[in-house]
Parts: sequence; C-alpha cells; structure tokens
Amino acid sequence: MKGDEEEKNKKKLFLTSISAVIAETSTFPLDITKTRLQLYSHGGGKTDRSSSITAFKIASEIVRNEGLTGMYRGLSASVCRHIFYTPIRIVGYEHLRNTFGGNDSSPLSLPKKAFLGGISGVVSQVLASPADLVKVRMQADGRLMMQGLQPRYTGIFDALSKIVKAEGVIGLWRGVVPNVQRAFLVNMGELACYDHAKRFVIGKQVCDDNIYAHTLASTMSGLAATALSCPADVVKTRMMNQAAGNEANKTMYKNSCDCLVKTVRVEGVMALWKGFFPTWARLGPWQFVFWVSYERLRNIAGLSSF
Repeated sequence: MKGDEEEKNKKKLFLTSISAVIAETSTFPLDITKTRLQLYSHGGGKTDRSSSITAFKIASEIVRNEGLTGMYRGLSASVCRHIFYTPIRIVGYEHLRNTFGGNDSSPLSLPKKAFLGGISGVVSQVLASPADLVKVRMQADGRLMMQGLQPRYTGIFDALSKIVKAEGVIGLWRGVVPNVQRAFLVNMGELACYDHAKRFVIGKQVCDDNIYAHTLASTMSGLAATALSCPADVVKTRMMNQAAGNEANKTMYKNSCDCLVKTVRVEGVMALWKGFFPTWARLGPWQFVFWVSYERLRNIAGLSSF
C-alpha cells in the first residue's frame, strides 16, 4: 500500500514537471515583458518615459533590439526553477489538503485551503529561489544590451558561477524574503482558488470535471493570484536585480520593506501593481495550459483528478 502511494507521488511529480515546462515555455515572453516593465523607474524618480511605458512598448523594444530570441532570455533558468518549484508546491498542497480532510465528504474551507496553499508555496520557493534569481538577472540583462553594454551573464551556469564568486553562496538567496512573501500570496490565491472553484462549478453542475471546469477554475485562480501577489512581485523583482558590488544599486534598497517604502514614496502606491496586466495576461494562459495539461496527463496515467 505504501509502495503504491509512493509510486503515485512519483508520477504526480513527473507529470507536474512536464506540465510546468509546457506552460512556462509557451507563456515566457509575457513574463519577460512583465519583469522589464517592473524594473522601469528602478533607478530613481519618475520620468515621462517611465510613466507612459506600456507592456506593448516593452515587448516591441525587446524584439527590435534583441530579436525574437530576446523574448526568451532567461528561459533556461525559469524552466530549471519550475522543475523544482511547481512539483513541490502542487503535490505538497494536494498531500496537505488530503491529510487535513480535504475529501468530498468533508471538504476544507477556502481559508484553510488558502493557508495550506501558501505554506506549500513558501517551502517550494525557498528551494527554487536561486533559479528564480538567475532568471530575473538574465531577463534584466536585456536592458544593458539595449544601452549598448555587455550583458552580465552568458547563461545559467555562468550566472550561478559569477553570483557565487561576487556575492557568496548566500547571494543565491538574495531577495528570498520578498520572494517567499510573493510565493505565499500567489499560491494562496492560485491553488486554493483553483481547487475551490473547480469543486464549486462541478458541485453546482455548471459542467462536468472536464476542460471547461478546468478553464473556468484556472481563470478565477489567475486573477486572484495576480491581485494578491503583484505588490510582492514588484518588490521581489527589484530586490533580486540588485547585484552586490554594483555601486548604482548597492544601497538603493536595504531590504524588502525599504524597497516597498521607496517605491511607494517615489512612484505612488499604484506602482506596486506595475505589470499587473502582463502578469495577469501571463498567469491566465499559464494556468490554463498547466492545469489542462496536468489534469489530462493525470487522467492518461490513471490518477484521480486534482
């Protein structure tokens, strides 16, 4: 019995990784657009350019200056992150939900699901934070290239090597606090909302447990996750882009709280939702591709629905 459960968990981890890679690859251009947008006004006060910049302008600049491949800068690090991050949080949440009584006869409440989703997100993000750091740094490098400067890193392994050499091993977890805060919020919204919304539409007989239910649930969870996590995402992106030893960035933000205060003071409170629409535009398709793929693969593998 124990062996069967372990085999099921291995299958779930494997299928989650495949689904995450598919979703990440197909929506990555939206992610790099969001990251570049969040880094505008990073260096100081407002300018006409930074206040009027849009996601479309950002994407156009990337393609014009870096080519279509520029839209995939940092993809290798992002895929590496999701191979660890997504299986741990998805399978971890499902295990916690089932352990604490999340079955059909005694379903957990939405707040309890939200808490369990947040906890699973925190654990997985701590483990995957180095890959997330490399992804953000490589995505931000495109701005240096647009200014005619050489990028800091040539690839994922070069980035890891240089970060460890310049900032120490602990440097790989730079920005881990806002990263963990974001992971708690995004998984609280994403996992709990998807789980709850899917069970709701099926229970109310809006539709069966099929692609329509998965689409509705993933759309709802994407909106909830974006609204909750965007402020922490902005802080995380700016904190992680700071490189130790870079005089321009060295004392810009002392910690995530300092980053939050300075961002609001200089750019206004709405700056915390900078990149909201490209984030939502990415989370929606990402979750649709992921959940539809994952649920379908589970069905093919003979596993029960999530």
